[in-house]
Amino acid sequence: QVQLVESGGGLVQAGGSLRLSCAASGSFESITAMGWYRQAPGKERELVARITSGANTNYADSVKGRFTISRDTAKNMVYLEMSSLKPEDTAVYYCNVVSSSGPYTYRSWGQGTQVTVSS
Repeated sequence: QVQLVESGGGLVQAGGSLRLSCAASGSFESITAMGWYRQAPGKERELVARITSGANTNYADSVKGRFTISRDTAKNMVYLEMSSLKPEDTAVYYCNVVSSSGPYTYRSWGQGTQVTVSS
């Protein structure tokens, strides 16, 4: 129902910044929430940040004050501004969208983008 295309990952030194983008397209009536998750090697996927249709946000404690999530509702895009990056932020970052069509709710995932922070 929803296709997600992520961009913006890469290699950065500790203390640096990156901006991730995710574009949603496809057949859906509305988007309820958009967010970013990450998965480091050997670890479970975890929520990084999330923003609802009402612009309410929540963040993992580990990224509060360093990461900022935002969305462009008109373009169906979500962004993650990451600053003061640490080696422990290294992971594959996945865009996630909760959308609805009629009575149905869908949860969609992007293909993931690698973020590597060197010390």
